[in-house]
Amino acid sequence: MKIVVLAGGTSTERDISIMSGTGICKALRQKGHQAVLVDIFCGTENVDWADPFPEEYDVDQAVEYMKSFNPQIETMKAERRSFFGPNVLELCQAADIAFLGLHGANGEDGKVQAAFDLMGIKYTGTGYLSSAIAMDKCMTKEFFLANHVPTPKGATLTGENGFDTDLSVLGLEFPVVVKTSCGGSSVGVYIVNDQKEYEEALKEVSIYGNEAVVEEYIKGREFSVSVVDGKAYPIIEIAPIQGFYDYKNKYQAGSTVETCPAHISQELTDKMQDLAVKAAKALKLEAYSRLDFLMKENGDMYCLEANTLPGMTPTSLIPQEAKVLGMDYPQLCEELIRCSMKKYR
Repeated sequence: MKIVVLAGGTSTERDISIMSGTGICKALRQKGHQAVLVDIFCGTENVDWADPFPEEYDVDQAVEYMKSFNPQIETMKAERRSFFGPNVLELCQAADIAFLGLHGANGEDGKVQAAFDLMGIKYTGTGYLSSAIAMDKCMTKEFFLANHVPTPKGATLTGENGFDTDLSVLGLEFPVVVKTSCGGSSVGVYIVNDQKEYEEALKEVSIYGNEAVVEEYIKGREFSVSVVDGKAYPIIEIAPIQGFYDYKNKYQAGSTVETCPAHISQELTDKMQDLAVKAAKALKLEAYSRLDFLMKENGDMYCLEANTLPGMTPTSLIPQEAKVLGMDYPQLCEELIRCSMKKYR
């Protein structure tokens, strides 16, 4: 297949997206596909339109080209009107499918998906509407509650000029979790224990937008379950050596102990996998996604959120889950394409 692997972009997760895209592109080329790696925002200047998907291709050179734009991203955002970089749309239209190695805003939030739908470009992952819903933690919580998916008690804060700092009006008490409504990779997530920390956290999340989620702190074990083509993959338990599963612990090797399959009873395994499938259905997620859970000592489970374009770095979770099923990384990449193509039948 002729495949454009899209990565980079403008979100706070740009560097992680480049890592995901690098691995995906190399894996697909290993399987014989004519894959090229392209920065969705910065694009690529030198395309040989006589052979845009060459047999011989230097992925590492493409990575260095993408990274060369990193110091200029903010300036480019201020100067540019179009999100899509040079030759991006033309390459995607010439490809059989675009593999979305994007994470965070302007990539995982449905905007790219909606544009591609209008342009007839096929892409991996779920559609534009479910992408937008899952990216918005406030909306996600509402959909979970409406569909009886257990999730921590919480509330949405909105404010153009900062947030109300009175926790009592929300019916919550410390400790609580404060998080930006539309962040990813646990960017903008804070566990707070008192009023001072609470006010500081609200200031921090206001950087990311005018909405925030405040919810009860659930003390328990952390798990993640991927749902691919309607089926739950093996559960992975995430045990950070320090703190919680934040951005650093997600992507710094050795920061967490990850166990797959998780050491829990078959009864609890079945229950969490069923809830993962139920949560994915509640958000209308197609193709593949990853659901994050907390579980108390008594076995009570709470679904926190859904990731519609899960990380595909060497330390990411979905490749570890697939490995338990006997599927290596290149096979997983092909499987994600296969189930994504079902949207177009």
